[in-house]
Amino acid sequence: MDPSETIVGVMGPGGGATDKDKSTAYELGQKIAQHSWTLLTGGRSEGVMEASMKGAVEAGGTTIGILPGTSPAGMSDYVQIPIFTGMGHARNVINIHSSRLTFACGLGAGTSSEISLALKTGTPVILLRQSPDTITYYQQLSTTLLHPADDPDDAVAKAYRLL
Repeated sequence: MDPSETIVGVMGPGGGATDKDKSTAYELGQKIAQHSWTLLTGGRSEGVMEASMKGAVEAGGTTIGILPGTSPAGMSDYVQIPIFTGMGHARNVINIHSSRLTFACGLGAGTSSEISLALKTGTPVILLRQSPDTITYYQQLSTTLLHPADDPDDAVAKAYRLL
């Protein structure tokens, strides 16, 4: 597959995202666009989703939003390709199955479910700036699919090798 046709997921908290999560996601989105990868998120106008898509769009990239509802209410202005599912949180399965690999930036219940789904389905996961306890927990589920990264540069370098 041509790397320019590659869809990568960026998963992370919405309303619970920290300022550090959002700044990391923004930088990650820029780097994803610079590699000509398409960025996929949950599509909402908050947290990691908003920040990563903003970074990608401002760097000339393409974004896909897998939205929980059936209307554009709450959708980020940075979603270029909206997919309305009407599935609520169940859309997490679509997020994972549609991504060649998943970046996890920040952590919340939804992000945890996406990381677990990715590992269960054989999708590589890059844990970005996660705590040692979080890394240890997910390493118990998979040592071959899990790739901790210290910063967006490290995360994208690992993704490039995996793709």
